[in-house]
Amino acid sequence: MSARTVDVLLPLGLDTPYSYLVPEGITLSPGDLVHVPLGARGMIGCVWPRAPGGGSGKALDVAKLKAVKAKLDYVPLPPDLLKLVDWMADYTLAPRGMVLRMALRHGESPGAGRERVGVRVSGPAPARMTAARARLLDLLADGFVRGKSEAAREAGVSPSVVDGLVDEGALETVVLPPEPAAYPPDPTFATPTLSEPQSKAAQALSGAVDAKGFGVFLLDGVTGSGKTEVYFEAVAQAIHDGRQALILLPEIALTQAFLDRFTTRFGVKPAEWHSGVSTRRRGRILNEVASGQVKVVAGARSALFLPFRDLGLIIVDEEHDPAYKQEDGVAYHARDMAVVRARLAAAPIVLASATPSIETEVNARRGRYHRLALPVRFGGAKVPGLLPIDLRKEGPPKGRWIAPRLEAEITDTLEAGGQALLFLNRRGYAPLTLCHSCGHRMRCPSCTAWLVEHRFRRRLTCHHCGYQAPVPEACPACGAKDSLIPVGPGVERLQEEVQALFPAARSLVLSSDLAGGVERVRAELDAVAKGEVDVVVGTQLVAKGHNFPSLALVGVVDADVGLGQGDPRAAERTFQLVHQVAGRAGRGKTEGRGFIQTHMPEHPVMRALVTGDRDAFYDTEIAAREEAQLPPFGRMASLIVSASEGHVAEGHARRLAASAPMVAGVRILGPAEAPLAILRGRHRWRLLVRAPRAFDLSRYLRDWRATAPKVTGNIRVAIDVDPQSFF
Repeated sequence: MSARTVDVLLPLGLDTPYSYLVPEGITLSPGDLVHVPLGARGMIGCVWPRAPGGGSGKALDVAKLKAVKAKLDYVPLPPDLLKLVDWMADYTLAPRGMVLRMALRHGESPGAGRERVGVRVSGPAPARMTAARARLLDLLADGFVRGKSEAAREAGVSPSVVDGLVDEGALETVVLPPEPAAYPPDPTFATPTLSEPQSKAAQALSGAVDAKGFGVFLLDGVTGSGKTEVYFEAVAQAIHDGRQALILLPEIALTQAFLDRFTTRFGVKPAEWHSGVSTRRRGRILNEVASGQVKVVAGARSALFLPFRDLGLIIVDEEHDPAYKQEDGVAYHARDMAVVRARLAAAPIVLASATPSIETEVNARRGRYHRLALPVRFGGAKVPGLLPIDLRKEGPPKGRWIAPRLEAEITDTLEAGGQALLFLNRRGYAPLTLCHSCGHRMRCPSCTAWLVEHRFRRRLTCHHCGYQAPVPEACPACGAKDSLIPVGPGVERLQEEVQALFPAARSLVLSSDLAGGVERVRAELDAVAKGEVDVVVGTQLVAKGHNFPSLALVGVVDADVGLGQGDPRAAERTFQLVHQVAGRAGRGKTEGRGFIQTHMPEHPVMRALVTGDRDAFYDTEIAAREEAQLPPFGRMASLIVSASEGHVAEGHARRLAASAPMVAGVRILGPAEAPLAILRGRHRWRLLVRAPRAFDLSRYLRDWRATAPKVTGNIRVAIDVDPQSFF
């Protein structure tokens, strides 16, 4: 009898599986997780499907093969996830093992479930009664068992009060089972009342879920139209059918409002999956997703690689958001890969946005995606109009950033009891610090980037590599003291101006890089929603779907900041960002107003924002992309060659360009020094590949890589198919 072997893919920078012997008594199938030897160590791998025909065709020398150590007690990875790994590796040119690594998180063991202790009333009231004891006993009078910490928290007492009543016999302890990773949501917990457009869209999505087939739906609704409530009905249908749903969010760690809305609709929170979740909890979520116990996951892009047992629906909220693109490691776009996984799982996918990406808009116009439109806000509220403030004619005084007309509008808003939001997409206090004596500019020692002053932290910071240094007392170039001055505004400097102009107003900076992390941001967003802040100064963080009922005015301080950077998507991103920010206003009873400070009111993006003619913007932008054969009408790939020495990177980039296969319709642009020429101490040169839409760009890149000059020393070549960043 011939020896049995299996192919095992390891989560390393390898593109092909290794073959291992299967010991007697073990049965293995594709998707099973195993512990295998690799050199002097062991590691977790996944049994991989063999290609039709049984493999590479080369005879295996069984005598040289090592044996699988053990089959691990995990639910196997589902077939659709295995196919997704293969598809992504082929498309992105990333090693198959590195793609698997994003799905193979099983080493993050949850450990044994913690035994919980609950309490309930069991005896007569204590001889000594205090106000705290009375509150606790009143809470527990319903006879239900509550966890010790939960009971103390709900009653507003310390845990010692609970222990004291247990010692006196008034309460008894009860052993509770381990808490699940997420409680099962109830699809009938709080069925909402929907408007007619919402109801039609919800019925279409629920029908698609019930049909258990692949389809892509664009849920296209103006800000405040109730898109979340609509796709919640599709989630409810998936739960009702006993299937699972995945909701991708661009900033899951910052969307407490979304979690609250989910709880209101389904009675419990979904399972959260993002970097802020502890390793132990992630392990429990992964295991219960694989077993089918967890029905709904709301997560960042990495949640796409969870081993769902029966995936019945995928939602990509704010599908246009650039946060869905992963630049480091395996370069992929989570929205596009979510469409692929939905197809492989035979499940519908919903792309939700008030400002769809150009790619999604074109697919909807051509009938590849089904558009479900929500053209009006829920409850009849009006979408705020936007008015331009031409900074060339009515700009602020020197040293100020808020124009007089915007200042007057803020004053009127505050006097009427409303909130104002000032949007500036620049973190910190000032984007540049220079010496007024010699002109020296404070630059990052490892990147070709200016250091950004963060006055709250009293640090100069590079937003590309994370380098930090204290603000020096003297210029490091000429030695002049007190000569360093900030140039340009960041949100911290803008708040300083707000405090000077409106001293009685309560102001707050909302930026993701402030001290305190996610919990601080969530608390501050909650304070804004409760009306405890008068003027909010924020970066793009404020554009991500938050609901501020009292917000009456939005002012975009510098609408031009994203334009003119040589990025083909600059116009699209500026339109989306400003439109989304303006949409935060007027969601409550007060009608919202918006103002755009710009030096280019005649720019097509500004005209589209002011006139509210979204279709005109898309028509113009789509026509320009089609004429230039830019995505989605053409294919692009970026190759970044980097090395610790500039001439080495340049030399390899030129040799790489010279080795490119000559194919009709394919153009190689470059090499040229990347706009961010040095990053983390590495010199960078860039090549761009442009090809027709129907061209197999991945195969071309693979063939090119096979014949390209060998990478030596510390040279690296990073390939990004469908790049989003051009820096």
